Amino acid sequence: MKLQIWSKPSCDFIIWIMGLSVIQINLKKPVSAAVTHSLHFLYTGVFGDQKWPEFVGVAMVDGAEVIYCDSNISRAEPKQDWMTKALEHDPKHMDWFTEECHAGHRSFNAMMKTLMESFDQTGGVHIYQRMFGCELDDETEEVNGYNQFGYDGEDFMKPQALITKHKWDTDKAALAHIKSLLTQLCPEWLKMFVNSGKSSLLRTELPSVSLLQKTPSSPVSCHATGFYPHRAVMFWRKDGEELYEDVDQGEILPNHDETFQMRVDLDISSVTPEDWRRYDCVFQLSGVKEDVVTRLDKAEIRTNWGNIGIRKDEASVVLRVWKEPSFYKGKPATFCDNNKYNNNK
Repeated sequence: MKLQIWSKPSCDFIIWIMGLSVIQINLKKPVSAAVTHSLHFLYTGVFGDQKWPEFVGVAMVDGAEVIYCDSNISRAEPKQDWMTKALEHDPKHMDWFTEECHAGHRSFNAMMKTLMESFDQTGGVHIYQRMFGCELDDETEEVNGYNQFGYDGEDFMKPQALITKHKWDTDKAALAHIKSLLTQLCPEWLKMFVNSGKSSLLRTELPSVSLLQKTPSSPVSCHATGFYPHRAVMFWRKDGEELYEDVDQGEILPNHDETFQMRVDLDISSVTPEDWRRYDCVFQLSGVKEDVVTRLDKAEIRTNWGNIGIRKDEASVVLRVWKEPSFYKGKPATFCDNNKYNNNK
């Protein structure tokens, strides 16, 4: 498994290889179309690869990395200017993040030993992950909290892990602590962070949309990059109707400038040249009324097999789509809801 792409672990890596589960707490299901803000904590422990920090922790607000820590540094680091200012006014939160990172590292060491014994493993590269956090509807203040785990990129609930799961499920004190964390502390922090970073978090940036194709026989990829927020959808239409067949929907991924990118592929193997004009790609961004519509046009397709019209600053987009790291292949495992709780109980 190839792990290192950038100088530091990125949330791209953490999100893509995550296939997690254990506890999800729902405080009423969202019923409005209002904006939902999120605070996610992502922990990744890597055993057996010295090029990578043994433990990495990332906090994300609305998809943007705001706090980073790893086993090679002694204190968590804010990654946004507005987060730095917010924590200067209330430093106890940074103390909590730092201690939580250290605790996560200790937990990783203990859990990795248990899991390797359970799976009868003595060596190799292994990855243990945890993702927890909350989502908050800004109108109804309804909360959706979760605490999920994964091992080697797969759902934690394999037979070998059931003993560990049973121990967690019967630890009532720990479950009560997790519920308090996800339904009380997490939403409070999220409100504070959104208020502190609203000039950045509540902004809107429209994408640059391009049509890309790897080879003449490959699907055509509609690629949108540079948009914000990450609440966006993109799809192909034919004669104004959304297509569900011959379409491959990609994930929303973060860029390094705090914007996002996504793609959706269309299989054109059965599309005749005269029918191309009947297809278009539609990008919709939360908070923006007008769609970004791109007509399927052979003259507008950018390729990497000989189209010399691609500028240098656009070449990286083509490479990003067609030279994905090995661990990007396929989609992440489905998240499971093994236990659900409601605050009305």
